[in-house]
Amino acid sequence: MSEKMSVAKEIEMRLREGLSPRELEVVDDSESHRGHSGFQEGGESHFNVCMRATVFEGKSRIARHRLVHSTMGPELIGRIHALALDLDV
Repeated sequence: MSEKMSVAKEIEMRLREGLSPRELEVVDDSESHRGHSGFQEGGESHFNVCMRATVFEGKSRIARHRLVHSTMGPELIGRIHALALDLDV
């Protein structure tokens, strides 16, 4: 039986495959939100993503965010309470 992939690993996999970033860091920051809205035991609810990719060149901040969201897909986005994005070329 295969082990379930963590949400952080799934985010990383989809962004690497879809956007080919030269730098990518995905951090599960859920524990620092304990007691706040959206916190769930076991984490996997709050994430910080720092990514550098040439695909962002010439795109506005909102266009970059939309590209990341569409690359991750609605099913994955729906499982996340908060997603902080630091995106640049």
